[in-house]
Amino acid sequence: MILDTLNNLAKYEGLKIGIAEALEFLDQPGLAELPDGKYEIAGDKVYAIIARENGRKVEDGELEAHRKYIDIQYVISGDESMGWKNREGLVHSKGYDEEQDLEFFQGEPESIVRVPPGSVVVFLPTDAHLPLIGDGPIHKVVVKTAVG
Repeated sequence: MILDTLNNLAKYEGLKIGIAEALEFLDQPGLAELPDGKYEIAGDKVYAIIARENGRKVEDGELEAHRKYIDIQYVISGDESMGWKNREGLVHSKGYDEEQDLEFFQGEPESIVRVPPGSVVVFLPTDAHLPLIGDGPIHKVVVKTAVG
């Protein structure tokens, strides 16, 4: 997991193809005014999902992970925290959905980090995470960048 600000995201361009494209999308003027939905950036290799959702309590969510994509989660507004736990050895609560590249796990996050507006968290396939922890509305962008 990487937690940083949008201004520092360019430092991670060498991490994987797709970071530069994600940065360009996230740094565009008017990002906060774009409607909710999916935005293709580089076909199925890099795309963004903009959403406005209500926060939830830790106990109301499940740890999730992805095998094919890195999640770059950028909080536009709202009070969001995100949970993290190494996915190694976790027990599935639901099977892997290959089409959605999504799997859920039993257990609680090992750590919970407050992610203030303007901050970026990067979750790798080795990370189980629990987003949308908080009260009230959360406006965010999740850029998905293919691992290989």
